[in-house]
Amino acid sequence: MRVTIIGAGILGTAHAWQAVRRGHDVVHLEREAEPRGATVRNFGLVWVSGRSSGELDASLRSRILWEEIGTEVPAIGFRPCGSLTLLRTPAEVAVAEEVCSRVDAGRRGFRLLEPGAARAVNPVLRGKFVAALHCARDGAVESRQALPAIRAVLGATGRYTFVPGTEARDVDGTRVRDDRGNTHDADIVIVCAGADHSGLVRDLAGDMPVRRVRLQMMQTAPLDEQLTTAIADGDSLRYYPAYAGNALDSLQRNENQDPVAYEHRMQLLCVQRLHGDLTIGDTHEYTEPFAFDVTEAPYTYLTGVVEELLGRRLPPIRQRWAGVYSQCVDPGRLAYRAEVASGVWVVTGPGGRGMTLGPVIGEHTANEIGL
Repeated sequence: MRVTIIGAGILGTAHAWQAVRRGHDVVHLEREAEPRGATVRNFGLVWVSGRSSGELDASLRSRILWEEIGTEVPAIGFRPCGSLTLLRTPAEVAVAEEVCSRVDAGRRGFRLLEPGAARAVNPVLRGKFVAALHCARDGAVESRQALPAIRAVLGATGRYTFVPGTEARDVDGTRVRDDRGNTHDADIVIVCAGADHSGLVRDLAGDMPVRRVRLQMMQTAPLDEQLTTAIADGDSLRYYPAYAGNALDSLQRNENQDPVAYEHRMQLLCVQRLHGDLTIGDTHEYTEPFAFDVTEAPYTYLTGVVEELLGRRLPPIRQRWAGVYSQCVDPGRLAYRAEVASGVWVVTGPGGRGMTLGPVIGEHTANEIGL
């Protein structure tokens, strides 16, 4: 079949990967010269640890798919680094103990470590924490490298055409008209426009059960040591559904977040890029209109948390940025997926799970469509 895909972030690229690998011809439209949305602004984490029980199968499948893609496309930088959630209070430890006692703990690769055992896994952690929740299933890819690397491999098949700097303006049946006056005929059209819920997407899908979420992140100069795992702090327990339960309820009742962390709905996530830089975040803002500038207090706070956990000064901060992603508000869905007209599908709203779940969402769509 002929497939036209609109949007070249992780969801659009994952759908292109599935279509080409199944023998179809793909024309891939992207309005920017290179995608500049949530995919390239995120951590690149394949984060199995925090997913709910209903998302676990999909998360583990997506991790397998990332590993398979990494075998064929080494430049995406897939690595099964795992993660350590560093705990600093007895209440945080109690949450980790509860999740480690559940029946799915083994599938998640969970184990609770004393500080010495955590430092054996990640020797850079010489700072202050009382225990660590290790998840062996978590991984990482290079978010700024993955998309062009995958496209290069797809292009070599002769069945994939990337059309950058071209905005889709209209879909008539399964014919797409772009802003350059060209038309693209196909059997299937898949629209993966990310956090752009207006314009063409609204024309096709109307009001969707999605919202936009803004975050702030930063990146350091290279660290002169290898951070062998991704790391998180105990605040991340508050934001991921895997940790819901009595112990988390008690933590939230009895332990307040730092005022800056509370105001900006913060957690610490930190991953080292292959070139040594640390990507650190993040905040969550849900009410639009979003600010057009970044706020310094979260960066100062996160720098202090990372330095406390590492027991050393961070390299200089080289970059700060904000990003916006699309989040489906229906808890029963991995993402919003709908056939909005015959042969025309809109897929968006993976939330902060886009990099984790992108490959499996593409696979699910391909299976549902019958590609």
